[in-house]
Formats: sequence, structure tokens, C-alpha cells
Amino acid sequence: MLFKDQVDFVRQHIKKNKLRVFMTVLAATMGCAFLIVLASIGFGIQDTMREEILQDQAITEVEVYPNENEELNLEEIKTVPYVGAIVQRTSMEVMTRFHLEDRTIQGNLQLTDIKEEEQSNLKLSEGRLPQNESEIIVGYHFAQNLWTDAERAKVEEGGEEADLPKGYEKSIIGKTVSLSLQPYDSEEAFPEQWHFKVVGVTDNPAKDWIVDQSILMDKSWLPELTGAYEANEEGIPEDFTYTTTKIYTSSLEHVKSVTKDLKDMGYNVYSVSEQLEQIDVFFMAFKIGLIFVGTIAILISSIGIFNTMTMAVTERTREIGVMKAIGASPKLIQRLFLMESAWIGIIGTVLAVVISYAVSYLANWLLPMVVGAALGEDGLEDLSITFSLIPWQLVVLASAISIGVAMISGWRPARKATKIDVIQALRQEL
Repeated sequence: MLFKDQVDFVRQHIKKNKLRVFMTVLAATMGCAFLIVLASIGFGIQDTMREEILQDQAITEVEVYPNENEELNLEEIKTVPYVGAIVQRTSMEVMTRFHLEDRTIQGNLQLTDIKEEEQSNLKLSEGRLPQNESEIIVGYHFAQNLWTDAERAKVEEGGEEADLPKGYEKSIIGKTVSLSLQPYDSEEAFPEQWHFKVVGVTDNPAKDWIVDQSILMDKSWLPELTGAYEANEEGIPEDFTYTTTKIYTSSLEHVKSVTKDLKDMGYNVYSVSEQLEQIDVFFMAFKIGLIFVGTIAILISSIGIFNTMTMAVTERTREIGVMKAIGASPKLIQRLFLMESAWIGIIGTVLAVVISYAVSYLANWLLPMVVGAALGEDGLEDLSITFSLIPWQLVVLASAISIGVAMISGWRPARKATKIDVIQALRQEL
């Protein structure tokens, strides 16, 4: 019997029991769709968390911390393969106030190597990088937090409910700001002042809740600033300065290898790759659990396929006997019934994939609005949260499980059909 004839044979018998086959296909569809949708929740949450992490920090950034009572050997670190820029930012344990006209701000002063910042691809929203020691870069929210004394007093009186002033609304680029130092335990600033020209503004932070009031200044100013502090105070505390070191690799693929090499050198290291690995391990176990639960639904639907195929064999006993009498081999008979069970699995899987994508789309569209309405908050529909994500690997895995279970369910009835006695089958009444 040709393959085309085998397909026609299977199709004819399926048409004879449309309702029974329809209900069996429906059960297979629901089981496979449940597996895909359930597992897609794990993929969606994992994707959301990865995106949040990657947006929150530079993906090629590696933070390095020395051991206690030790210093970083930068020359040794530079020998590590794929290490690009080494950015060290130094902060001082002193209040730094910046003045522009009648406005002031308590900024987060950080002294750094501008050339290394350039190599690390520091992103600016406007302006350029400093070209001399008298030029600085300010944070994205620096200008809007330049307040007058009256505006600051109004905010302090109003508390958290007060409307924040708009700050300095003109372009800050090209403006000259003055820096003064003031100890945290004193109400008066030192008499010295330093003047700098703003030439660049850092890029807007990825997180809406981050307020960037930082000021990046060339590290050559550190001796003069610490000297001014020592001249006005009795001495400089041991922890007067604090330095953070960040290494930038040439690409994300090299972050893991650089992190490993630095750990082998004895340094304490943190990078986004480590956090992503921890998340991936957790969600791998989480997704396996979801797939296991979803597979149970497919196994339940396999009971329907088994019953359908068993009844098909019972109803076609005489027909099977006739086929054997005219020379049909047991393998052919078994193949015909396996093709029928596989057909049920394939149709159910195709429908399940279509339904799963539709459910996933609706979930990502409707759930933010539902959650927003339940919490009584507006704007949640704009949140970049993926509740459901269906990668092609999940579709392939679910399809293999669904079709495989369908064929296994039909294997036993198919084997039963091959063992039917020809004489008894022909004697069976129509």
C-alpha cells in the first residue's frame, strides 16, 4: 500500500467518528496549550529580570574590590586579556556644594580619569567630554535640582507632598559653576572656592527613580581639594576618600572570562554576568518545574487518545481481518493506527501553538491594565513587564512531548490490532 493510500485510509476512518476524534483532539490541544502557556510565564519573568539588570548597569562593566588592607595592582589588571578601560572614581567624605548664580546644589563629586572615561564609552545626553582640568561633566538631573534658597525652603516646609521646583531651566552647557567644601559636622563652608565650566551632561539613567546629581571632575584636583580641607581642619580622617574601580571589557562575551581571571588573582569581583548566571540557574529549575506540571496535563489527555484508539481497533476487527486475509503485513496495520494517533497529536499541537501565542499576546496586553485597575494606579499599562514569552525552543519541546505522548498512547492499541486472529475477525458480524 502506497503512503498516499495509507493517508487516505486514515482520513476516511477519522471522518467516520468526527465527534469522538474532535473531543480527543480538543483534549490534546488543551494539554499542549497548558504546557506552553504555563512554561511561557517562566520565560517571560526571566526575560523581564534580565532586561531590568541589563538596563540598570553597563553590560561590559566589572566591579573590582581589593582585599582588606590591600590595594589594587592596576598594572597587573591591565595584563588581563580583553580588559579595556579601568575607571576609578574617588569620592570625598565632605559636603560639596555647587553654585550657579543664586542657585545651589549638594552634588555627588567624583574625581576620575577623563581619558579612561572616554575609553569606557561614557554616554552623554548633550555636550562633550572635558578637554582640560577646568571643565567638568554633570549628572542628568543636576540642572533641575539647582534651587534657590526660597525654593529649597518651600520644599522642606511642604515635605514629600510639595511640588518640586523646575530648577535651572536654561541649558547648563557652557555655564560656570563654583565649588565649595563644607564638613558634614559644620554649618559653614570653607572660604576657598573653585570655578569650573560645564561641558557635558551624562545620559538619562535607565531607571526613572534614579536621580543623577553627580559631577565628574579630573582626578588632578584631588591634592588641592584635600589640601584645602586639611588647611581648614585639624587633620584629614583616614577614610576621607573612597575609591570605586570598574573595568570595562571589549564585549559582553568577555565579561565572564575577565571576571574569572580577576578572581584567580585574589580580587573580589562583581559583574552582571554573575548575576545573570544566578538568575538563569534559578529560572532553569523554575521552568523545568512548570514544564513538568504542564506535561502532566498532556499525560492526562493521552488517556483520551488511548481510549479512542482502543475503540477504533475494537470497531474495526472485521476490517483488520480482511486486510490480513488479502496480505497486509502486521507492520502495515500497526503503522496505520500509529499514523491515526500521530494525526491527532499533530493537529492538537498545531492548534495549541496558535492558541498559546494568542493567549500570550492577550496576557501581555491585558494583565498590566488589570493589575493597574486592581491596585488603583494609572500608567501600569506602560510598564515594560513581559508576563508571557514563548521562544521557539519551548514550541519545539512542547510539540515533541505532545506528539510523542500521542504516538505512545496509540502504540498499545496498534500492537493489539496486529495480533487479531484472521478467522475470528472474519466470523465477526458486521
